[in-house]
Order: sequence, then C-alpha cells, then structure tokens
Amino acid sequence: MKLIDMAREMGKEIQASEEYKRLEASKIACDNDPVLQDGIGKFNLKRLDMNNEMQKTERDDERLKALNEELQNIYTEVMGNKNMMEYNIAKQEMDEMMQQVNAILTMCVNGEDPETCEIPTGCSGSCASCGGCH
Repeated sequence: MKLIDMAREMGKEIQASEEYKRLEASKIACDNDPVLQDGIGKFNLKRLDMNNEMQKTERDDERLKALNEELQNIYTEVMGNKNMMEYNIAKQEMDEMMQQVNAILTMCVNGEDPETCEIPTGCSGSCASCGGCH
C-alpha cells in the first residue's frame, strides 16, 4: 500500500532529524551515567518502600512522611542531573515535532488542504478546530 510505504519513509526522515538524534544521544548518555542510574534505582526502591508502607493496615504516618521526603529528595537529584535535564529537553523537542506532524495529518484527514493548512499556534479555545496539543 502506497500510504504505508510513505509512512515508512516519514519514519526514516524522523529518525534522520536532529530532534531524533539528540533524543537518542541523550538516552545513551543517561544509560551510561552511573550516578543517574544509581539515583533512579534508589528512587524506585524508595517508591516501593513507600507503597509497601501505604498498603499496611496500620500505617506509620511519620514513616510515610519521612519516606515521602526521601523520595522527593532523590527525585530532585535525579531530575537535576545534567544528562536527565538534556534528555527532558530533547524529549520535549521531539514531542513538539511529532505534535506538529500529527496536527498536519489530522487537519488533512479533516479535509484541510495539505499545501496550505497551518499548524495552530496556541489554543483557540475551540476543540473543533484543534489539530491536537497532546
């Protein structure tokens, strides 16, 4: 089917884009950052501890409060890691590009002229004219 072939070509172009390359490089940097990986592991373990405490019939509210504080501190450390910050920026840029692509396709499916349809900038408040922001 011609459309499927075109979608595959679009996929190749997306993978050749700077946004995609930046996102992939940031994923690798995150995966290879032992400090970040350690922080993510600590975060997951602390979250499990907190979930286990929350499921107890007799919860210790002081322990829950302490676990929540520890969880927040670890989260702040993880999100403040330079590789994680780069990943988040790259992910946001990739998401924005894909939202634009999806908005154009949606407008075309809704009968807009593919040559002239404009990507909406900001929300007009009317969902009927929306190409999608999510």
